Amino acid sequence: MISSDSSEGRDDALADRAGYDEGFLGTAVPLPRLTTPGVETVVLPYTHFSVLLRPDRRLAAATAVGIDGEQLVQDVPRTDAWRLDPRVSEDWQTGPEVYRDNSLDRGHLVRRLDPVWGAVAMAVRADGDTFHYTNAAPQADVFNQGKQIWQGLENYLLDHAARYDRRLTVLTGPVLHDSDPPYRGVQVPLRFWKVAVFVRDGTLAATAYVLDQSPDLTRDADRALAGAVPGGPPPLGAFRTYQVPVADVVLLTGLDLGSLPAADVMPPARAPEVRWRLLDAPDETLLGI
Repeated sequence: MISSDSSEGRDDALADRAGYDEGFLGTAVPLPRLTTPGVETVVLPYTHFSVLLRPDRRLAAATAVGIDGEQLVQDVPRTDAWRLDPRVSEDWQTGPEVYRDNSLDRGHLVRRLDPVWGAVAMAVRADGDTFHYTNAAPQADVFNQGKQIWQGLENYLLDHAARYDRRLTVLTGPVLHDSDPPYRGVQVPLRFWKVAVFVRDGTLAATAYVLDQSPDLTRDADRALAGAVPGGPPPLGAFRTYQVPVADVVLLTGLDLGSLPAADVMPPARAPEVRWRLLDAPDETLLGI
């Protein structure tokens, strides 16, 4: 892993970023760590969140953000001022050329509003930090029922934190698979994952989700995904959102999520068709928060 403590290439405007707080929930939830041999990563701290960047894929392998529902600032205007992170090489980032003149959106990994809490100046800075290309991944601009469920899940998490003054940790990233289709010098991820972490009755709890964004899965992609999870997943489809075991996110991504698989609130099931639970609405999730 390339250390984020190095001052090489660091821009003064970002030098004071503390990043994601692993002790935010009162119980340690470490930033995910990639366990794939020979694959380098770099940790980029921002305001209230961090990005684990994979330079070989020019995308984040994972992100982590703490949401403080008691201190959320709701009226920070959206800037949409996307920019490269000057602390790392432009060749390590999926920049504006990938999103130009096509139907791809710069999809936030750490959602814009999640780190926007605290003093107003801090909240404004957090909002701006989410518009770094290191916090984006190519996403199709189609908005159908499945995508709405994914966004509805994000809304549910934020609204719950705000309504009950709760603290949540949210980990998010693309599933970076060798079979992802190439486009303009990057491989576009077909799936995304999210893990919500919270404290329930004094104990750490977690729940995980996978979104499939491929309108037409190829046989090769199906076969590759089936090989990534023992027993294979159920058939996926365009923009469908699934609640899945946290352990399956580990298998899909090669990330070390620490104690989170053991903290999963989803009941265990052996059969893939039961293990991956298709969601038709955000309120069907087994959050238990």
